[in-house]
Amino acid sequence: MKEDRDRLESYLRAYQLEHIFTEEWLPHVSLSYFNQGELICSQGQPASMLYILVKGKVKIYTTSAQGKALILSFKKPLEVIGDIEYVQGYDMINTVEAVSSVETIGIHHHLLNKFGKEHAPFLQFLLEIVTKKFYIKSNFLSFNLMHPVEVRLASYLMSISYDDSDALIKGEVSTPSLVDAANLIGTSYRHLNRVIQKFCEEGLIERRKGFIQILDRDGLSERAENNIYE
Repeated sequence: MKEDRDRLESYLRAYQLEHIFTEEWLPHVSLSYFNQGELICSQGQPASMLYILVKGKVKIYTTSAQGKALILSFKKPLEVIGDIEYVQGYDMINTVEAVSSVETIGIHHHLLNKFGKEHAPFLQFLLEIVTKKFYIKSNFLSFNLMHPVEVRLASYLMSISYDDSDALIKGEVSTPSLVDAANLIGTSYRHLNRVIQKFCEEGLIERRKGFIQILDRDGLSERAENNIYE
């Protein structure tokens, strides 16, 4: 569709990717749309596409053999999904789910094998993305070690409740996901509940049946010290 083609090209311009995805690539590159809660890829499935996140926010999580899910991170543009799987030839390592409405640029591995391996701008782009992930991972580990649980919880709540444009997604977090939150921020579920109670007393959030409602976004952001799990 021409509308999709125009939108695709507008994203390439906005993120300065025209030198990577040249006219030779464009007929093989597609724009995909995902609704909130929809899976972009699933852990263990064969990897056949490389996705570039250009709009919205996603969460990345892994699931154990016992069915326990652990959220690893949240991502917003510009981000690449499936880069390690493409380079190493692995199945999908983690599951990626849309937290808000999401748009991605998709490139099939066949195209990458045909054009990408000798296309210096693409290889440079891939290198920058991979090294950025290592840098973010290092910061994440430092963040968990150096900040108190109050800061980490506030950061988690901000990450899961707001999209890439800082527009409200739903302003609430389901109670069952708090177990994942405890695992992500590196604390016990009991201690997490104590901090949640403190936030309730301060008017930052309200605990309702089945979910937590964010009441004071600015106050929560201040408590997070601008450190978001992204």
